[in-house]
Amino acid sequence: QQTNISMTALNSILASTLLLQAVSVVRGDSADAVSSRLQVHVPHTLFRPDGYDHREALFGVPPYGGSIAQSIFYADSDLCDPTVDTRKGYPIRSKDSKGKMEPWPSPYILMVDRGGCSFVQKVRNAQRSGAAGVVIADNTCLCSDTNCVSANGEDVCQPAEPIMADDGSGGDISIPSFLMFKTDADQIKAEVRANHMVQVEMQWALPQPDDRVEYDLWTTPSDPVSKEFQKNFKSVSQALGDRAYFTPHMYVYDGVKSNCQGLDGENMCFNLCTNNGRYCATDPDNDLDHGISGADVVKESLRRICIWKHYGEQDGIGKEWWDYTSEFIERCDNPDYFANDDCVKDVYKHSGIKGDIVDRCIRDSGGLDQDNTNTFLELEMSAQVKRGVVILPTAFVNTVAL
Repeated sequence: QQTNISMTALNSILASTLLLQAVSVVRGDSADAVSSRLQVHVPHTLFRPDGYDHREALFGVPPYGGSIAQSIFYADSDLCDPTVDTRKGYPIRSKDSKGKMEPWPSPYILMVDRGGCSFVQKVRNAQRSGAAGVVIADNTCLCSDTNCVSANGEDVCQPAEPIMADDGSGGDISIPSFLMFKTDADQIKAEVRANHMVQVEMQWALPQPDDRVEYDLWTTPSDPVSKEFQKNFKSVSQALGDRAYFTPHMYVYDGVKSNCQGLDGENMCFNLCTNNGRYCATDPDNDLDHGISGADVVKESLRRICIWKHYGEQDGIGKEWWDYTSEFIERCDNPDYFANDDCVKDVYKHSGIKGDIVDRCIRDSGGLDQDNTNTFLELEMSAQVKRGVVILPTAFVNTVAL
């Protein structure tokens, strides 16, 4: 999937964000390494010094550096229906002149049940109802929480909390949202169902893992949206110097999970994959018989990973990586030359990269032939799952998605 945001806008947003944060680093401003916090202030019996474990949505616009502390109302609904009944839920309110319960009084944080539709749809409906923030109550126990599993008599549990990823339509969401673990959410539900007011605080810091700004870009060599950024952002990267650290990531599809590798290890997805169906990419020109193949994209992805490993990973600037990417886009980014070795060698020459170093890196990581595991591609797939990347391109600054 690809975002509709223009890369000109992303260039501007990312440059401004990086420069502002770099200034804060120089000034010595401090921030928590954790980007968000969830706390219950009322009743005090639910207060926890370290706050509550939660998952933060990868969509919406959190007020970084600020907080939202309001009463929470439980919608008693999964909020999948766009027609939200604001007169339902808990705690019970007084009735108006027509005998109907008063709507949730603004400003408020709304708790809704997980399930039935996407996280984005729930938060969008809550936003339209007037909520300042949303807490989604998980409905499944963690397998590690034996007390929860035992108390709920559930045969099904989950090994980890799900990632609150954008489903591709979350660009209109302007309020923040968290996912709260079932055991904790159940306690809040019990309080409000007993008609007790509960005050919750959602808080955000601008995360700063160390004394520099860290920013990441997730894309693919065939992604048309990010090409402008990759061609033009080198000057900003160099200007930031050691106050910032860039990491480019190549998005690769897991062919094993996508059933592109058969039980006998055979590649079931034609030329979309390498390594007997292990690592795959979509066909850029939607023509399996001609032009650029998915396997070509995977190969170029691994090449760029290796270039970064040898020319950018140490300083986080990677002048040669930017030069290579820009030169490749200018010289080889077309169906005739994308997978042409001579064109790639020409790009190496113009960007000051030693091809033998890159080729050795590709081989040493596991290569792209037969049913071999490639270390670098495995690491990328693991990182994209952990980060919850589903939209391309995606940029992060200090772990916060833009």
